[in-house]
Amino acid sequence: MLDHMLALDVTAQGRAASEPLREDIRFLGGILGEVIREQEGAEVLDLVEEARTRAFAVRRREEDREAFAAIFDGLPTDQNMKVVRAFSLFALLANLAEDLHRERRRALHVNAGEPPTDGSLAATFRKLDEAQLTDATIHDALSGATVVPVITAHPTETRRRTVFQTQSRIKEAMRRRGGGGLSLADEDATERVIRLQIQTLWQTALVRLRRVDITDEIEVGLRWFDASLLEVMPQLNARLREELNSRYPSAGVAKDPVLRAGSWIGGDRDGNPNVTGAVVSTASGRAAQTALQHYLRELAALEDEFSFSIRMSPASGPLLELAARNVSDDRSDEPYRQAIRWIRGRLSATHQKFFGDWAETAVEVDGAAPYRAPGELTADLDVMDAALRGGASGLIADDRLLRLREAVRTFGFHLYGLDLRQDSAINEETIAEVFAWAGVHPDYRSLDETARVELLTQELACRRPLVGAGAEFSEQTAKELAITAAAADAVRTFGPEAIPNHVISMCTSVSDMLETAVLLKEAGLLDPGTEGAGATCSVNIVPLLETIEDLQVSATTMRAALSVRAYRQLVDSKGGLQEVMLGYSDSNKDGGYLAANWALYRAELDLVEVAQEAGIRLRLFHGRGGTVGRGGGPSYEAILAQPPGAVQGSLRLTEQGEIIAAKYAEPQLATRNLETLLAATLEASLLDVEGLGDDTDGAYAALDEIAAFARGSYSDLVHRTDGFVEYFTTSTPVAEIGAMNIGSRPASRRQTTKISDLRAIPWVMSWSLSRVMLPGWYGTGSALEQWVGEDESRLQRLRGYYERWPFFQTVMSNLAQVMAKSDLGIAERYSRLVDDEELRARVFGKIVDEHERTLRMFARVTGHEDLLWDNANLKRSVFNRFPYLEPLNHLQVEFLRRYRAGDEDPQVQRGILLTMNGLATALRNSG
Repeated sequence: MLDHMLALDVTAQGRAASEPLREDIRFLGGILGEVIREQEGAEVLDLVEEARTRAFAVRRREEDREAFAAIFDGLPTDQNMKVVRAFSLFALLANLAEDLHRERRRALHVNAGEPPTDGSLAATFRKLDEAQLTDATIHDALSGATVVPVITAHPTETRRRTVFQTQSRIKEAMRRRGGGGLSLADEDATERVIRLQIQTLWQTALVRLRRVDITDEIEVGLRWFDASLLEVMPQLNARLREELNSRYPSAGVAKDPVLRAGSWIGGDRDGNPNVTGAVVSTASGRAAQTALQHYLRELAALEDEFSFSIRMSPASGPLLELAARNVSDDRSDEPYRQAIRWIRGRLSATHQKFFGDWAETAVEVDGAAPYRAPGELTADLDVMDAALRGGASGLIADDRLLRLREAVRTFGFHLYGLDLRQDSAINEETIAEVFAWAGVHPDYRSLDETARVELLTQELACRRPLVGAGAEFSEQTAKELAITAAAADAVRTFGPEAIPNHVISMCTSVSDMLETAVLLKEAGLLDPGTEGAGATCSVNIVPLLETIEDLQVSATTMRAALSVRAYRQLVDSKGGLQEVMLGYSDSNKDGGYLAANWALYRAELDLVEVAQEAGIRLRLFHGRGGTVGRGGGPSYEAILAQPPGAVQGSLRLTEQGEIIAAKYAEPQLATRNLETLLAATLEASLLDVEGLGDDTDGAYAALDEIAAFARGSYSDLVHRTDGFVEYFTTSTPVAEIGAMNIGSRPASRRQTTKISDLRAIPWVMSWSLSRVMLPGWYGTGSALEQWVGEDESRLQRLRGYYERWPFFQTVMSNLAQVMAKSDLGIAERYSRLVDDEELRARVFGKIVDEHERTLRMFARVTGHEDLLWDNANLKRSVFNRFPYLEPLNHLQVEFLRRYRAGDEDPQVQRGILLTMNGLATALRNSG
């Protein structure tokens, strides 16, 4: 069996640089060991230590895996559970240590005066300065610029809020410990805090016992705003505006915030029967409540801080006028406090109007009416800002008040834009039933595409409602209508930014898009207009292209839609903006890693051409998951790898699973990751980053052929191998993922065993947990080998693409990262869960052969045997932590075997869930 965990080049310099990380890991691991001894006894600690040392021996090929697995044979379930908890917590603490180490390394680089690193705004603006771009170029590229990370619910993120809070306390104490300058007493106190928190973790259940519902998921999504985004997004928007205005004063860009927030949690009902109109109302309402309560807390702090007396510093006329509205406040010599109290009163009344209660920091002020829109609040805050700057107090204006002003500009009263999403087939069924009830057509589904488009277009021109009082529909249709009605209520209450998009899954035709438009019209979100004015809609209609075939005909679909006058009017009403979502997950599941990536690239090129022909602005929404198999990988490189014209200052992308915590759990992480999104968007929009020059046509033709080979190899395994579905469902925990309490959404869209109906998340997660990582590499080795053949010149061409083409570099780099996390020795143990020996040998044999082939072709194309030659951070992570996955994988196999044999011990089921959590934590991107 091939063991591809390649050895590190551990130089003296490298060891010195990483010594603080190793010391932190030893320190935290030592405390965890002491806690285990105190809480569970020496016998359990001895078992954990034996597993740890022998896991490293396995990795060094000094011990056989069979002998290692025998450690756990015959042990009671509760003993095995303690081992799982120990290694899960170690993975969690190792993550923490690695994050701190990266912080230290970045600080050292900055303090040493080294050039800024790629992915930072400083590095990007240095590149823009060197390019000597004109203000007109900046204006054309960045007008209407927007970058929107969209938070989604995800079953691989199962940790509880209390675990995150405890982690944060440990990390803060570790920062103090590593910062130097502490007295001996302070060092002891800091270590005591760390010990206390690790003991708390040991006694805390890491995962929930009950299945999460959508309300839980909504609250988890809001967690990241309180943790970092409410603070960091406004700061970065202000910084970006300042940088652009100072360099390009006449460009007139970034007037509106570029960074904004989005969410799917509570609006995404594709395959999730638990989403209802009430859930949409809860999601939009809790988001707005979070924003308003943040503003009220900041205003309370401002009132406390702004003690400025008119006797010490004159106040402007507009400020005095604003303060004078607060007739019940007798602090006449403190106009700032009077004004702030008035603003607090109006915002408190706004909260009371929206939610029927008073916020914790609310105040009631006589005559203070609710704000009608965020712009009114911004105007009042701007009065104070102007007064401070006019009184030579810009330093004060640039502190908390600036942060609050930017927050209101960024988040409004809605906090984030909640997208709606539904499968086109459900929209079709809804329209058919509504049309039949309203007498529009008795059997809409019997119509061909031309007739459907004609009928839908007629309805879009008509103001009359289709649904009247007393209408009776199926449960599904009634629910769909209630959801769009709830969305309309949210728009009326919180503004059009509250529900900005309706995404259509499996969108394959113009009628799919027009059906959504008719449903939006029925809810009052689309106005048909009049003879002299075209239709308008506050919601973007966003086709989601998911399969490789849909991607290949994307240009044809969009040309057809834009040729329909009624639809083109809707696009024009949005300033000529058309958003298209690209599905990385399902296209990968459909055709494999390389074929999907190339189909996405080609589709983007085609869509850019359509947009240019039609004279509209194209915005792409990237449905990327955390793993490479679902479009994941480093964001900076991924954005730069987009084809020319595909970014144009605007970008939306999904943020999913445990990746959200890794990026947004605290302000430092959020700043770095959001800055990376901004930096890459600017570079991809303004600089020539493709790097192919005159060889573009040849490179594209080569990838067309290679992608076809890759799809053929992948399909031969996944779609054409007899028994593959049985092998997959038996050799991985996919069935248990669907059964465990790790998400509100079913694992499959429909109750079938087809791979096509399985959701991409459990598909990828299952292969990740079993350490095959198949969606991130399978088929690539065969494709490259077939295309190169015996032609050395073709190999040289691929090497040239790898050196200068960001797309191909990123494809190969992401593949390498996935393969470095795979382990076919462990995967072989999962394969033994398949009772049919012939099937096991046949399918696993194909996987092993392709794995070896892909490693071989990676080395030939890149010139590197080391998979992680260009990723020192992941290389260090693999070296430091991956042996600790060994016990988790072995115990998961054992728990799966017991569970499937009928063991009804609740601890066995809990063990499966806990190993899923521990492995997801250690891998950092499992689904």
